[in-house]
Amino acid sequence: MKRAKILFEKYPDIEKAYKLCQNLPWIYNQTRDKTSPLIKLAKWDEKARQAKFKSFSSIARTMSIHYQNKINYFDNRSTNASAESFNSKIKEFRSQFWCSRNIEFFLFRITNIYA
Repeated sequence: MKRAKILFEKYPDIEKAYKLCQNLPWIYNQTRDKTSPLIKLAKWDEKARQAKFKSFSSIARTMSIHYQNKINYFDNRSTNASAESFNSKIKEFRSQFWCSRNIEFFLFRITNIYA
């Protein structure tokens, strides 16, 4: 941590970015109810906008547009990561066999490999 402190003293913007990076997952990991994340995410959004980092502004904009979907995570603490992973596997498989004309065989292969 001593090296990080030296780095942060010399480059305060890196410290701001680091803290923003650490705070967002902390909100999701430490919050158990559905109402307080709205306040915490709004505060994080404001800090991200004040920092004026282009990448964080993009994340903050996405979070504000899709906040209701992000808050739904707190209902049963699950994400759609498995569905996204499965979709990416299908896309990868499809790109490998893009010239396959036999749809039944294509579906058969997918079910045998990924089911």
